[in-house]
This record gives sequence, C-alpha cells and structure tokens, in this order.
Amino acid sequence: MDYNFHVMFVVSLLVLVSSFSVRSHGVVSSKNNNHLPILSFDEGYSHLFGDTNLIVLRDGKSVHLSLDERSGSGFVSQDLYLHGYFSASIKLPADYTAGVVVAFYMSNGDIFEKNHDEVDFEFLGNIRGKEWRIQTNIYGNGSTNVGREERYGLGFDPTDDFHEYSILWTQSHIIFYVDDVPIREIKRTESMGGDFPSKPMTLYATIWDASEWATNGGKYKVNYKYAPYIAQFSNFVLHGCMVDPIELTSVTCENPKSIPTGITPSQRAKMDSFRKKHMQYSYCYDKRRYKTLPSECVYNPKEAERLKKFDPVTFGSGRGRHHAKSHRRSHAVSI
Repeated sequence: MDYNFHVMFVVSLLVLVSSFSVRSHGVVSSKNNNHLPILSFDEGYSHLFGDTNLIVLRDGKSVHLSLDERSGSGFVSQDLYLHGYFSASIKLPADYTAGVVVAFYMSNGDIFEKNHDEVDFEFLGNIRGKEWRIQTNIYGNGSTNVGREERYGLGFDPTDDFHEYSILWTQSHIIFYVDDVPIREIKRTESMGGDFPSKPMTLYATIWDASEWATNGGKYKVNYKYAPYIAQFSNFVLHGCMVDPIELTSVTCENPKSIPTGITPSQRAKMDSFRKKHMQYSYCYDKRRYKTLPSECVYNPKEAERLKKFDPVTFGSGRGRHHAKSHRRSHAVSI
C-alpha cells in the first residue's frame, strides 16, 4: 500500500471514530452540548400511554407525541435515577394551542403515592398570535400544597425548530437549562427539609389536555379542530445514577465526573439576563398565594415591580385570584 495513502486512511479513520461516543453496552451514539451520550428511543424509553398517538420515527431517535379528541400520549424512561443530567430536544406544535400542555419531567408518583417528588418542565400553549410559555416547578416529599412555579417567555418561537431542554439534579441543587443556558437554579437549603426532591425518579414526556387551567386560568380551551397537536422529541440524554427498582438502594452511576456540577460565571450572567428579560411569574413574589413566603425566597422589590406588568393582580395591590395555580394533574389522562 502506498505510504501516503496509508497515512491518509489512518487519519480519516481516527477522525471518524472521534466523532462518536460509545456507551458502556457498545451502542454508538452522537453527543449533545455537554458531550454526553445520546440514546435511541428504545435504549432509554418505553411507551406510556396513547396507543397510536405515539410514533417512533424510522431513525429510532425521534418520537412524535400527539393529542387529539381520543387521547394524549406519553413515554417513560425504563430506569429509575437518583441524580444526573437529563435532556431532550423538543419542537412544539404551532398555530392555536390554547389548553395544550407538553410536559418533560421527573417523578416517582407511581412508587411514592403519598410523598412523591417531582421536577417539571411544562410548556403551556396559547391562542393564535400569542407565544408559548414555559413553566418550571419542583415538589418534594408530597409537598404539592407548596408549588414553586416560575413561568417565562422564551425569546424565540419553539414551534419553528428543535430546542434543547435539560434538567441537572444533584444532592445540592437543581438547574433547568434551555439550549445549554441555565434559566433557574434551586439550591437545597436546610429550611426546605423534605421539600427538595431526594428519592429516585423516572423521566416522563407527555402531551395532554389541560383546558381547565393552562391558558389564562382556563379561559381558553383546547380546540380540536386544530388537532392533532404534535410535539416532536429527539436527542435523548439519560445520564445519571441508575437505581434498582426493587431495592431502591442499589445505585450505579455512569461516569459521574462527566455530569455538569454547576453554573459557570459566564452561564450565570446568561441566566441573570434571561430571567430579567423573560420571567413572568415567580412564587417568591406571589404574596396573595403565600402570606408568608417560603423560607428559601429572597424578596427583591424591583423584581416585584417588574413582574406587575405580567400580572398586576397577583403582584400588585388589587384584589383577585392569581393565575399560577398549583395543579396536581394526571399526566396520563385519556381525553
């Protein structure tokens, strides 16, 4: 073999190999922004509900969830996790989407019915011409009477293309990311006690009809003449400490050093900018809902004043009901 050709062949092979990551069980996967393995659907997830409303595309790495008059749909991770980094790229349905909720979340409600934990991304649809909103929330130890919701605009149209939504969950904090930009950090404090999620959870994705509360407190309902509503998912990352579903104590971690450990100074600057521009609701400023704010809240009068433009009733001095109701819902409801 010609020497130059041999060198070029070896170099090309090394470049090709370096563009992939091999998981421990030998399946070749691409990587995301944090250089973590991306799984096919069948590697990490199973069908949860919705019959034919869940479609796995031919590439095996993309899934369509749809909502129509018959049912919503959803999928669930095959394994339980105690801490880790969990992510998916999502493209939301367009046009009139009032009353529609797409959820990407962690929960252990099936195992701990009375004291479950939960970490939520919820995407709230809207009437034509109004933007989708994104809501984050946590529950710990069944603390559903204390919702810790925050709601934001996104600054882009999530129906135009895929965007990456990620959850980092450790013993000390939970961070929500959009396109690798942290938008919220929840630090575990002693005063929170069991309100901080601390038991093994599985990951879920669902689309469902939340007409009774999702858009302007239930003013606008799902209109099925625009159905099916299709949410598209891809780039699945399930990178964490897997837990034995029987013992709930045996933990196996996938290279924990590769899991992000927190927010860098540059990321924190981006997070602060995002929150100032796009946050529309925070439980820490909802004095109508909480006469005494939860202990972890730090009240900033300037921030409270800024939030008034989004909801003068909740954050102002007038009287009325707030729109950020804590709603303990069933994600697998058939319509």
